Amino acid sequence: MNQSIAGRKGKDVRSDCWVGFTPRESGGIELKITSKVASMYGESIRLQILDILTALNIENCLLELEDVGALPFVLGARIEAAVRRSLDEQFGKGVLNPMLGWLPPFKRQCLYSTSRDRLRRSRLYLPGNEPKYFLNAGLHKPDAVILDLEDAVSPTEKDAARVLVRNALRSIDFYGAERMVRINQGELGVMDLEWIIPHNVHVVLIPKVEEAVQIKEVEYHIHNLKTPGSKSEIFLMPIIESAKGGINAYSIATASPNIVALAIGLEDYTADIGVERTLEGKESFWLRSQVVNAAKAAGIQAIDTVYSDVSDMEGLKTSVRESKSLGFEGRGCIHPRQIPIVHDAFAPTDKELAKAERIVAAFKDAEEKGLGVVSLGSKMIDPPVVKRALKTVELAKRLKG
Repeated sequence: MNQSIAGRKGKDVRSDCWVGFTPRESGGIELKITSKVASMYGESIRLQILDILTALNIENCLLELEDVGALPFVLGARIEAAVRRSLDEQFGKGVLNPMLGWLPPFKRQCLYSTSRDRLRRSRLYLPGNEPKYFLNAGLHKPDAVILDLEDAVSPTEKDAARVLVRNALRSIDFYGAERMVRINQGELGVMDLEWIIPHNVHVVLIPKVEEAVQIKEVEYHIHNLKTPGSKSEIFLMPIIESAKGGINAYSIATASPNIVALAIGLEDYTADIGVERTLEGKESFWLRSQVVNAAKAAGIQAIDTVYSDVSDMEGLKTSVRESKSLGFEGRGCIHPRQIPIVHDAFAPTDKELAKAERIVAAFKDAEEKGLGVVSLGSKMIDPPVVKRALKTVELAKRLKG
């Protein structure tokens, strides 16, 4: 019978493994294991492989493993992907349910929840089929991590990435970062949901949204996939990436009470309108304004696109300050070194905070005196200015806490 493979091998691969699975009609299970950690963990690896094959109801096969430091959740994902590919070839796609087979134990560090109004200044993208990026992502203290099943994963590896992301959700300590997954479009996205929803995903990012009905469809599938009796909320973040999406931004933002933010993707948008994306950003000003105003009108957060030059820290700082001036509250990050820059740029400056604190103090003084007008020195302070000052002071308190 044909061999099915999953994973990676080669001198540049780390924290991963390569698996070759060949089904047999008889003869039991034969293992051929090569591992850089065999002297310490060889027997543990062998026993885990046998546990995984037993859980997948495999009694006869040749399994070859080339391991370069894969953790158990990665090893399990690669073996399961290879077995599933073999079963799909023999019996047709999807013969094995995502909830059947070997699941890594749900670690206590993976069971925390999120909240609707939490900070989302930074969201660190992690390619869904690259386990080496998962392991220390939380140590960089992003507000959120995005396990990406869409653009960061090649079409031929979507199936393997789903298994890996599911296992990561059960195994990786992201140190309190909000746990997000970006799914694919259409039917591929529905398949993604089957793999992630039962495993404490906090926010589902929905790419290339152009109409509210796309939100409704995702929400319908999430409702059907949630564990019965589960009280944990799964929030949604649509991504606007086209002219049509921009025109419909408000109806998208209000399509579900579970939407917590509206994000923007400019690479696809500029391609859609037939222009090149520039650092100056004149070509995207309309869409960014549409997304910010739709989000604010809907009472949710507005999240700006990624900054693609990971070596240009000054450019990133300038770009984030521009985002803040337009009304955005967060950015996507594609490298950990961008996170502190983004956090610092979205924080109130000392000057902004000092002014806000004076306005809030004047507002409280007017309230105590029963005055209907707030003044600071000789200037009258309008209610919207007071509201903005209160938000600034509250943000500063949350950042300190």
